[in-house]
Amino acid sequence: MTSRPEMYRFHNGEKSKLPFLNSEYETRLAGLRSIMAKTGVEAAVFTSMHSIAYYSGFLYCSFGRPYGLVVTAKDHVTISAGIDAGQPWRWSHGDNITYTDWQRDNFWRAVCKVAGKKSVIGYEGDHLTLDQFAKLNSTLEPNNTINISVLIMQQRMQKSPAEITLIRKAARIADIGGYAVKDAIREGQREIDIAMAGRNAMELEIANAFPNAEYRDTWVWFQSGINTDGAHNPVTGRSLQHGDILSLNSFPMISGYYTALERTMFLGEADQESLRIWKANIATHEYGMSLLKPGVTCGTVTRKINDFLEERDLLQYRTFGYGHSFGILSHYYGREAELELREDIETILEPGMVISMEPMLTIPQDQPGAGGYREHDILVITEDGNENITGYPYGPDFNIVS
Repeated sequence: MTSRPEMYRFHNGEKSKLPFLNSEYETRLAGLRSIMAKTGVEAAVFTSMHSIAYYSGFLYCSFGRPYGLVVTAKDHVTISAGIDAGQPWRWSHGDNITYTDWQRDNFWRAVCKVAGKKSVIGYEGDHLTLDQFAKLNSTLEPNNTINISVLIMQQRMQKSPAEITLIRKAARIADIGGYAVKDAIREGQREIDIAMAGRNAMELEIANAFPNAEYRDTWVWFQSGINTDGAHNPVTGRSLQHGDILSLNSFPMISGYYTALERTMFLGEADQESLRIWKANIATHEYGMSLLKPGVTCGTVTRKINDFLEERDLLQYRTFGYGHSFGILSHYYGREAELELREDIETILEPGMVISMEPMLTIPQDQPGAGGYREHDILVITEDGNENITGYPYGPDFNIVS
């Protein structure tokens, strides 16, 4: 009878060209090991897409299977399922172990092979489920477990020059998606038809600009009429009508890195009340961008924008925070929650952080000017202010599409 191992190494082919140099990953791992030393963690066990990709370059596709990265003082090893064969090793900075599904929980046995038993284990409390945490404890029998999710989030919030270069290139591609969407807008066209035009344009440009990348997850949300009332409303088959308010949202994804372009638009014309709300939101957007500079807190920025809107009797139409971080994140696995422009976040902005400004006002359907108004730019915090890396224009002069 053929022996069925719990795990094995399947280093098939040659290492792929990762989105960053090996030195970038080593710098990140050194920062992580500094966190581990300060907290007494002997082995860090990561289970989230964003953390595994950040430290190794490997972005997994779970499909119901657990994936991991174990980092000790000397080793860093991704743990992947047999269904992926050699691809995780090719796309990992460092070693890889493949676990088999011949018996339940071989994943945790592979983790234990690297992390060892009776160690102090760091884990992601904002990702690991109760069920998997119980398996961690029963298999690894740790002396202690420490939630390091906030500390590693803080590490990711500070972008390296290489990350900012990638984000800058991706912002340019988001603009390309925006222009393709604008060119496709026609009365009678469906939201899905226009969204596909923007997505296709971005994917083609990503393939040109990043010839060695893996291509996945780029998308467009293009909303019209009442569908604009929510920032994350999905694309539908609704056909565009003259006078519709439109919401353009293009999202290129490059090696797990997310960028975005979001704009308010109108088809044919915008009535006077719609123009008033739109221009007020643009003024809010510009005021908000002027506030993003080193030394201020996310909460301070938020409260100042709140005052700006309240003076114009519009604050009641605000539906969420005014911006968020960029980096290894997406709609699948969230973002760096401590770098969001909300009242309850007091993170101090620092050079090297990347953040959006994206005020949104939603006017209910039974009121004049009904719809959702949102502008969104990406800003890099610099030593003395910020740099806006979004190029697509905002406002009525460019975005009323005839």
